Amino acid sequence: MKSFILLTLFSYCIIHSIDAQVTGVRFNIISNEINNNRALPSEERFYISGQLPIGVEMVSLDVFKTGKRSGQSYNWRKAFDFEANDFEILISNPLRNNENYDLIFQYFIRADEQQIDFVNDAITKNLEAYIRGNFEVRKSGIKSNNGLGVVQNQLEQIVIQGLMDYRNFLGRDFNGFSDVVTQKLNQSKQLKLKRANLNILRKNAGDNTKAQYADKYLEELTATVSNEVKQYLGNNLLVLADERKVLNYITEKKQNSLPLNFGYATIPIKRQLFSTEYLHGPYVGFSVPLGNRNFTKFLGNASFSTGIFLTNFEASSGESIKGDLIGLPIYAGLGYKVFQVFRFNIGAVMLNMDEVGGTGRQTYIQPFAGLSLEFNLWLGLKNRR
Repeated sequence: MKSFILLTLFSYCIIHSIDAQVTGVRFNIISNEINNNRALPSEERFYISGQLPIGVEMVSLDVFKTGKRSGQSYNWRKAFDFEANDFEILISNPLRNNENYDLIFQYFIRADEQQIDFVNDAITKNLEAYIRGNFEVRKSGIKSNNGLGVVQNQLEQIVIQGLMDYRNFLGRDFNGFSDVVTQKLNQSKQLKLKRANLNILRKNAGDNTKAQYADKYLEELTATVSNEVKQYLGNNLLVLADERKVLNYITEKKQNSLPLNFGYATIPIKRQLFSTEYLHGPYVGFSVPLGNRNFTKFLGNASFSTGIFLTNFEASSGESIKGDLIGLPIYAGLGYKVFQVFRFNIGAVMLNMDEVGGTGRQTYIQPFAGLSLEFNLWLGLKNRR
């Protein structure tokens, strides 16, 4: 048992040091090639690095499974005014084995004053056009064609769409308008145009007090949302300068593996009502994971396990306790992997032993619990496509 513990600790240290290494691949922006046209790493974290063009201060990378619209987004930003020749992005969510992916690289440079003014003016005009088109002036007041919650959401979407080719240098996303805008929108429900003295249907627009009263409110609403957009833009805006796509790119195909377990277990045997005897012995078997631990941690660590004990047993009274079908005890149960190399197993073992009272032998199903060291059957072999 002491040797087994020392072996498990040694193996854990070795495997842990191997897993600590993170693979790196290179993207060539000139030839638009990645990893020298080799498959991307799968089921593990890895770095993507590449040359940084002059003036680029941020690199964004979107990774999609080919044919899917949703995926993972990553970005690298230049640190302050430090010079950098390369970018490096950690792909922290592993890619699936033998699947095709699309990678979209976007390169951003610092936006100048004219570009910031341009996008600010464009968004402001779109906000004003939406506000003017959505609100309707009636005799009883100002009515919205949509619910006010929908209106605020659509105003926010106008800003987000207008900033599609822009990013905030500090990495701050536009999180929507403040409560000031919400209060201003709710104010439309309280405006009573009958407080304006003249009828809205007067032919002379200059004397149409109701129309002026409503127009003043819409101008105030437009100014409120425009000021918040301007405040967000500030002088920390980056603009898209170039985009490169690597489409339908394959990942590594991992070889199938069979986790083998070698461990030590305890089997409680209750021969009499108030007497329990404990049997101890080594076992070997294999585990079938209930999921892929790179994507579903709990199910990936859990498994169905089965195998045999390597020895038969002898009770303290001298009676032999052995396996029934193949001459060695067979076990089956559930296991859970911890620290990458250890697996706890609990389950049942089939034993053939004397019945109480010496009336013959009988096969019993007894519980057991054990700790094993797990090895991958294909450990050390090279992954192949």
